[in-house]
Amino acid sequence: MPLNLPNLVTLLRIVLIPLIVGVFYLPDAWLSGEGKNIAATAIFIIAAITDWLDGYLARRLNQMSAFGAFFDPVADKLVVVGALIVLLTLGRVDMVVGLIIIGREIAISALREWMAQLGRAKSVAVAYIGKLKTVLQMVAIPLLLFEDLLFGVIDSHALGTVLIYIAAVLTVISMLYYLRRALPLAQG
Repeated sequence: MPLNLPNLVTLLRIVLIPLIVGVFYLPDAWLSGEGKNIAATAIFIIAAITDWLDGYLARRLNQMSAFGAFFDPVADKLVVVGALIVLLTLGRVDMVVGLIIIGREIAISALREWMAQLGRAKSVAVAYIGKLKTVLQMVAIPLLLFEDLLFGVIDSHALGTVLIYIAAVLTVISMLYYLRRALPLAQG
């Protein structure tokens, strides 16, 4: 693994995952329920920013590497899955929604690996619908972690719930899109 700035940012994102989970295990005497929500939200937002930042730095500094190409999407999925498990535990996300999103991440990762072994990795490259799904997840999850009025007006839980449901629908659509592109190539 080349030890460069983009890869360090990716590793930072991986280190942040247990912090998102761990903050909810802190004693209430150390951090109130509201404080835990705020801390988890802030950590998730930092992780989401590092998702953009590591790719930007890799391109800008011309420091793209096989490690970064592999671990960047793995780190992204781990952050989303870790946060979803917290939200499921807290009862802030419906179990079906969590299963759809987590199941899709596993299935598409396996599909991409399979297509790479067949020399067809570009057939399941990230599509616009996958990017849109990711953006909606990255907005919905911190809203659900925050679980309070945003700016004293917006019900973050209600808005986050609507967005995570839309993300779940896009998750299914994007999975079908990738499967439709990959299956004919796998048969040939």
